[in-house]
Amino acid sequence: MPPGCRPRYRGRVRLTLFRELIDEHFGAIRADSILVDHVLTECGGRTAAQAIEDGVEPREVWHALCRDFDVPRALW
Repeated sequence: MPPGCRPRYRGRVRLTLFRELIDEHFGAIRADSILVDHVLTECGGRTAAQAIEDGVEPREVWHALCRDFDVPRALW
């Protein structure tokens, strides 16, 4: 499904959906790098992977990534 066609998900983002969202938007290879290399100040200076491992809700991590990378709000 092309980006922007997915209905906006309003519930808890499960880890599998989080991974689908990040892969769709950034591409699988870039998504892998972003997960382990990009530091999210909103998540206490942790990477997305660290934040999720520490129990931060994947939805919150996705929203932090969206803000950092200027993802259009319609794709959140």
